[in-house]
Amino acid sequence: MKIHLSFGDYLRNFESFLQSFDPSEPDKLEISTHDKWISVHPVVLTMIAALGHRVGPDNIKIDAITAASGHYLARMRLFEVLKKDSPYTIAEHESAGKFIPLTQIRTQEEQTKFITEMIPLLHLEPTQADAIKYMVGELVRNVLEHSLSKDGAFVAAQYYPKANMVRLGICDAGVGIWKTIHHSWPARTDIDAIKLALTPGITGTTKREGGTETNAGAGLFFIKSMAMVARDYFVVYSGTALYKLTKRDKRTKGFPRLRANPSNDRHAETNSAPNFPGTLVGIDISLDQTLELTTLLSVIRNAYTEALKERKKIKYKRPRFM
Repeated sequence: MKIHLSFGDYLRNFESFLQSFDPSEPDKLEISTHDKWISVHPVVLTMIAALGHRVGPDNIKIDAITAASGHYLARMRLFEVLKKDSPYTIAEHESAGKFIPLTQIRTQEEQTKFITEMIPLLHLEPTQADAIKYMVGELVRNVLEHSLSKDGAFVAAQYYPKANMVRLGICDAGVGIWKTIHHSWPARTDIDAIKLALTPGITGTTKREGGTETNAGAGLFFIKSMAMVARDYFVVYSGTALYKLTKRDKRTKGFPRLRANPSNDRHAETNSAPNFPGTLVGIDISLDQTLELTTLLSVIRNAYTEALKERKKIKYKRPRFM
């Protein structure tokens, strides 16, 4: 596998970043960088970490880094996570910046510890922190419950004070969304599986709409809805499929309509991306646009409940042929 890091590898350009990803030779990983500048979304680093742990440090090659911003990779602990020697020396105090370096989470105990420690590092206000803690909790729980990855989840985040935005990424190199969903729901392709996973009330753990007591099939729908409210990007990548929620038109006023069918949201999609063995989720959240968590979750829960009611109505109206 080959990954190239450049100067604009963010969610808005994620399709361009994927053009540099070569999944051939899955037992090896080669990382190259732009010769002058590196600027990447945290989710890109989580992807490298997940793939790197899959192949092992002896099968990772990192080309010489000449970019002036290459030290960012060390600050985010990429070399440490990959168990490779770093060409940089990072002072201890630099780890207290407004970012969450790459962190591996394999258990619920590690998840709880991570969420407890992440907010002071990002320097967020309590009302801002609640939404971020909720998102991380839901995303990590999905990985631990569904991915079947022995390496668990890799998480990273960064806060941008000028834009008042948090960019968050999580990735695993597990079985992928299609293998999780298709046991209970008819997912013909990877993009079908992603859309089912984004649909409220659908989970790979049961054929029952509305899920189970412990898994209601709401997590990814809630997080997509948070991005919708904040007018920001949200990306899910698994197998050969990429689903990217794009920014709402700024001319659209008022609270956005939260649609149950992800195909009806303003988005880009493909089912011909380089085949990725796992699941990646990236999200940008503008804190200026994010409502207080209790208000936000109340609105999303109402949309979730209404979506289930409508789908059940359609289901029971279908003609039955004896």
